[in-house]
Amino acid sequence: MLNSLHQFYHLYLRPGLHICELESMPQKSIFSLSIPPTDLLTYLFPPDATPSDQPLYISADQPTSHFLSQAETLVWVKQLALGFQKLLGLTGDRKESNVGPTIMILSPNHVFVPVVYLAAIAAGGIFCGCSVSFGVREVTYQLQNAAAEVFLVHPKFLDVALQAAQNAGLSGDKIFLLDQDPHPHGGKPDFRTILASREEARHWQWKKLDQEQAKNTTAVINYSSGTTGLPKGVRISHTNLVANVSQSIFMRDLEQPYSPSNRPRERWLGFLPLSHAYGQLWTILAAMKTQSSVYIMGQFQYVRFLQHIQTHKITHLQTAPPVLVMLAKRPETEQYDISSLRNILSGAAPLSRELQNEVTSKLNGGNVVQTWGMTEVTCSALHIPGGRDDRSGSVGYIDPNCEIKLLDDAGVEVGVGERGEIHIRGPNVCQGYWRNEKATRELFDQDGFMQTGDIAVRNEEGLYWIVDRKKELIKVKGLQVAPAELEAALLEHDGVADAAVVGVKIGPHGDEAPRAYVVLKERVKGSLTPTILAQWLDTRVAKHKRLTGGVVFVDEVPKSPTGKILRKVIREWAAKEAQVSSSTTAKL
Repeated sequence: MLNSLHQFYHLYLRPGLHICELESMPQKSIFSLSIPPTDLLTYLFPPDATPSDQPLYISADQPTSHFLSQAETLVWVKQLALGFQKLLGLTGDRKESNVGPTIMILSPNHVFVPVVYLAAIAAGGIFCGCSVSFGVREVTYQLQNAAAEVFLVHPKFLDVALQAAQNAGLSGDKIFLLDQDPHPHGGKPDFRTILASREEARHWQWKKLDQEQAKNTTAVINYSSGTTGLPKGVRISHTNLVANVSQSIFMRDLEQPYSPSNRPRERWLGFLPLSHAYGQLWTILAAMKTQSSVYIMGQFQYVRFLQHIQTHKITHLQTAPPVLVMLAKRPETEQYDISSLRNILSGAAPLSRELQNEVTSKLNGGNVVQTWGMTEVTCSALHIPGGRDDRSGSVGYIDPNCEIKLLDDAGVEVGVGERGEIHIRGPNVCQGYWRNEKATRELFDQDGFMQTGDIAVRNEEGLYWIVDRKKELIKVKGLQVAPAELEAALLEHDGVADAAVVGVKIGPHGDEAPRAYVVLKERVKGSLTPTILAQWLDTRVAKHKRLTGGVVFVDEVPKSPTGKILRKVIREWAAKEAQVSSSTTAKL
């Protein structure tokens, strides 16, 4: 198998690669890629290329009236970037500092979010997105931590933004409305009032960076999910972004029936939050670089999602397992034509092989492939080749120019088929954490490898499988139980719509046991009981993996905007349930 793999990729393999490297640690990617030594804007808008007039960023709800081509986007970006420089008194000269002012947004997706993202960076600043699910306390924290100097806000979230800005000490004259159409609201000016004239913008040029500057200049701060402790701002450089876009496009073009230079025009559906790395990399950057039309959804709603696929004949999706659960399990899926889908990329959380294959079976010759990543690697670092009909549940091969070592709890490198924590090094690995030197020091080892907390195994071909998060493993009488494994098993039951598993303390000695929080399909409510479901699972897993902590039926599994299960929230549920149980027992 290794020899055939080597032969197939002979055009892309690193020069001088020896197959034995696949069996050594650290394991280097079998692919090599030349990363352009420049800043993000020059990478996206090369001086020797003419920007396209084809619609690029398109409103999924208003496609004929609300769209921007690459050429139009460039004009808007230059107008707004120059406007930001005037507003903040910037000269555009970044020689003295690698850290510009932070420009933050609080907005759902729309066609002008990519404009703000690119303009903030072009101005010499740092883009920072804030989740629309946040309340005043969370927005306040991010404004303060990121040291935001300009705040662009959708009218729907202005009340939260104004309270947070006051708490954070941000001047009111640095708050602007950010909507697809200008709508006066709350006495705040629209972001369009910042724009420089088209004539000024025509003569303006962003500061071009050389290789060293691009590597050291922060372009984006993306906040980690904060599932443990306060969210941390992840510093992403120009080089990180250029590298990861290049890596991701390279991997998705492998094993396709076309060459990268002859890629057919694609239609994507951009519903991933643009406040998050996953949405930014694909909807904003990769769409621009591949000239793929992306239909942008302001808010994810499943039936509208299906309608957009049918109406716009969407060919490609970048998504997460919760959406694939819907595609596989919800009856509405059969009511719409999704036959245009050629490829679905799944990331942000582990996807079981069973769910992957169930969704694949619903596609008309399309495929479902996985990627692995995290905010700290810009977006991703492992991919299944985009054209492969994969049914393995693997998250793929190491991206070009990256290295991985798998370490056990003692820090010893493990072999093929053995579980270990991913430690990674590469051009897409972040600069560190924003204003948190201690956390940055703890993130990297002495050789520059970053610890991820994700547990994986690999095979002799160099494919990886994610088996769980290090901090999420449940210890049952000294044996490790992976929540993701039990969740995947529960989803095989045709009455289960969604599931999450956490460890709970039981018994007088505080022993840990798995407990499942399960969302049932409507048709089995009242007939499928927690006991019946637990007994069903007993026959499919080892004894120590049984749900001895119980089964709880819930209306919804709490998840982050990118689809990660919020186990911290579920553990809080379990703790409250334990308190109620203890109180009841005491009264008895």
